Amino acid sequence: RFNKGEKKNEAALAEKYAALCDVFVSDGFGVVHRAQASTYGVAEKAKVAVAGLLVQQEVEALEKIVKNPARPLLAIVGGSKVSTKLLVLQSLLEKVDTLIPGGGIANTFLAAEGINVGASLYEPDLINDARAMLSKARDRGVNIPLPVDVVVATEFSADAKAIIKNVEDVADNEMILDIGPKTAENYARIIAEMKTVVWNGPVGVFEMAPFAAGTKALSEAIAACPGFTFAGGGDTIAAIGQFGIEDKVDYISTGGGSMLEYLEGKKLPGLDILGAY
Repeated sequence: RFNKGEKKNEAALAEKYAALCDVFVSDGFGVVHRAQASTYGVAEKAKVAVAGLLVQQEVEALEKIVKNPARPLLAIVGGSKVSTKLLVLQSLLEKVDTLIPGGGIANTFLAAEGINVGASLYEPDLINDARAMLSKARDRGVNIPLPVDVVVATEFSADAKAIIKNVEDVADNEMILDIGPKTAENYARIIAEMKTVVWNGPVGVFEMAPFAAGTKALSEAIAACPGFTFAGGGDTIAAIGQFGIEDKVDYISTGGGSMLEYLEGKKLPGLDILGAY
């Protein structure tokens, strides 16, 4: 992406790429959501352009979720901000039977329900969006379980003193950094009943030992789930590696942004140019 004209998908650069080959094989699923010279332009200019086996496998796995998923279908969407995943949350709400928000996203949903999240990371300007999603979920019969207990600390540090509290008892100077054991048990019970599970994003700051138990419990529940399990995104893959469940998830996607945009229902430029739609 450092080549001049790459990000702007300049025709001259795309033609140079295309001149290097007889057949262009697009096999980087993690970049097919970008309309750039090496992902879109070269496919347009090459004599022959096809999808590689990895891209084919990714699309087939995602189609299992998007087109005709085995039900009940659960999506777990974690991360720091609702804003970065608002569209995928709204899109999934139309498809899933249960939606579990995690991390800072869950904090915004808790705040939307009138719960004090103290000094936790959340987005006050998206509380109305979260309320609208909760209302829509109720209307559609979609379950959005929120934490009933949480792990809090007064500082964001691996050395911080971690305290388990009921979610209603978070103090103004405390940050929610993980789900509590009751919530983890509840989520594990839900996961065990699912026929399809989509996982993107942790439910706590799993990189720090005091706040890793929630994501570990979630990982173990997904590993034990008899249904089709699909996971993707950088933090999610890191958690899968940390808790050693790589061989127990049915499909681990190599694309974070591409995966989310596909689930949103967007046309991905790198697939579109190959005639995938």
